[in-house]
Amino acid sequence: MRTHSEDVRVCIELCWQCRDTCQDTFYNHCLDQGGAHVAHDHSVLMNDCIQACQTAADFMVRGSEHHAAECAACAEVCEACAVSCDAFDCDEMKACAEVCRRCAQSCRKMSEMPHHAPMAAE
Repeated sequence: MRTHSEDVRVCIELCWQCRDTCQDTFYNHCLDQGGAHVAHDHSVLMNDCIQACQTAADFMVRGSEHHAAECAACAEVCEACAVSCDAFDCDEMKACAEVCRRCAQSCRKMSEMPHHAPMAAE
């Protein structure tokens, strides 16, 4: 069994949390609200964020040597999604923006670190 460094483990968890939050917010709030909540640019961005977080988590889980590049892209997408979500004046969207910002911060940190392959279990 393999384990990850604490920084990688935290980033994976934040990516999964962001993916789940964006997905839940989009499909269970934005679609119900309609209007600007389902505008093309916002809808695409939220779904980009869902996919970027899943992909970044997957790269880290398998110890890909390319995780830094994927995490950099994820950080950029998460930050853009946070800005888009903050444009709405409702608690659901503000909460989603906050989760996106936490993920972006962690992914940015991962993107600046050298390769973190999983460590062998003791």
